[in-house]
Amino acid sequence: MLAELLATAAGARAEAPAPGSPVYLAYCDELAARLGKGWDLVRRANAADVAAARDRGLADALVERLTVSERHLAGLVALAGEVARALPAATAPGPELKASGTATIRQVRKALGLVLMIYEARPTVTVEGALLPVAVGNAVILRGGAEIAGTAQALATIAAEALHAAGLPAGLVQVLADPDRRVVRELLSRADVIDALIPRGSPSLIDYCLRNSTIPVIASGGGVNHLYVDRSADVEQAARIALDSKVAEPTACNTLEMVLAHADVAADLVSALVRLSDRSGQPYRLRVDESIPLHAPVTAGPLTVERLAEHDDGREFLDRTIGIRSVAGVEQAIAHIRRHGSRHTEGVAAADPAVIERFLAAVDAAALVVNSSLRLHDGPTMRLGPELSISTGRLHVRGPVGLAALMTYSWVIEGHGDLRGGWEADGEDPP
Repeated sequence: MLAELLATAAGARAEAPAPGSPVYLAYCDELAARLGKGWDLVRRANAADVAAARDRGLADALVERLTVSERHLAGLVALAGEVARALPAATAPGPELKASGTATIRQVRKALGLVLMIYEARPTVTVEGALLPVAVGNAVILRGGAEIAGTAQALATIAAEALHAAGLPAGLVQVLADPDRRVVRELLSRADVIDALIPRGSPSLIDYCLRNSTIPVIASGGGVNHLYVDRSADVEQAARIALDSKVAEPTACNTLEMVLAHADVAADLVSALVRLSDRSGQPYRLRVDESIPLHAPVTAGPLTVERLAEHDDGREFLDRTIGIRSVAGVEQAIAHIRRHGSRHTEGVAAADPAVIERFLAAVDAAALVVNSSLRLHDGPTMRLGPELSISTGRLHVRGPVGLAALMTYSWVIEGHGDLRGGWEADGEDPP
């Protein structure tokens, strides 16, 4: 079965048009239209997945993450339109430059090839994976979490219909339904066929892929993110930044997990977070370092305040929980982030320029955010265009993984009989 799947994907990739072909614009349009027509089927399959997840006792935040709604449909249709609008610029050849002699050089865009995406229980990633890599000429194999198997299959049917309607090879999108982890291990060993691996999810998933495969990896996910609040910061503003960085999207990869608050302002920050609870549309929880005195009620409106535990360091809460740890200053915050962070998104709230510069110089992450929400680390929000994920790696791409990052290029060197010389017996270079 696996050999057939890989052969089908490789064959489809070989038949696919080059990046920039108008057929990919048609695919974006067809996928958007067919998502709208087939969304009732997707919702029914998703309802079965959600019911099974509840029966297994999954946490409410995880059940919420795997549930799709009309809001998700609108977002996916909009994403298809954004990709279509971004394609002409993303796939355009580079400028023609002068080389030696009469030769000119330019870059032409090429697909990465066959992409394997492994991700967790996020149904929308199935559509994103079927859209962005394929729109620039790649074939893709999608392996989502077992919790969304039914939803993923329904979305695979829609993607196949869109490929057919656009005139693209059917095998460009394949969803792997087999839940056996041995199948994943075998795929990870196939660097001879698979050109790029994109794990999107928890640090443990990314680490597993890195340790068990020689396929080039675009590591995406693992958001153990921090906000350092300096004693020079506007505490009220810092509290709003912390809540905006967490409450709306508590399981996103760019969400806040831990606030590292200067000891001089830590108690005031907790009080500000408690006061703001009445303005929150969602309940949330603060887990507060025992060294920070609580000058506010333990419960207020939708808020719960608990004590922070040692095991909360380096943890993705995956719900509306914010940890708050007191630190002596920016140096201790930097040391904590270096030990526990995942190099995804790190923020600083401060008015002191020296503190900000020290933080930016010493902290290494795909994005460093100053006096703003961590959730600004997002391709469309940064006006970088649609994104497939956010990469925490150092090579090829870092930060939002947009269309350009899903391609490579060839150098085209074009001349009129230009030679390097040195091969003729008389030693003379050609004119």
